Amino acid sequence: MKLILNLIWFVFGGFFLALGYFLFGIIACILIITIPAGVASFRMASFAIWPFGRSVIQPVEGAGGLSTVTNAIWFVIAGLWLAIGHITTAAAQAITIIGIPLAIANIKMIPVTCFPFGKQIVPSDQIPYGYEPMVKL
Repeated sequence: MKLILNLIWFVFGGFFLALGYFLFGIIACILIITIPAGVASFRMASFAIWPFGRSVIQPVEGAGGLSTVTNAIWFVIAGLWLAIGHITTAAAQAITIIGIPLAIANIKMIPVTCFPFGKQIVPSDQIPYGYEPMVKL
């Protein structure tokens, strides 16, 4: 079932969402100081292209202040615009019955899109003991 959902996701929005993340990743990697944002964007692109069967956890216990500041900068520069992309894609997908699970997945991805630092994307069957997934698709 995950394979079918991922294939439908890829065709009806996942490819274009991943292109958006990839574009922001390239822009962020142009400047040396924003390379961590580029790496986070590429990580999110892989999640946006094939999300079902993967979960987002928050394993970094010592992320602290730097992660918060970086998340705030990311939100203003890229997170808000990518979240708008998720909302518009979800609205288009929710028109059909088959697209409703995809639209729900798009909405679930928005918090991670807006604030990706201090989070990790793992396969859903490999979540470490004691961690509750923030987003499970």
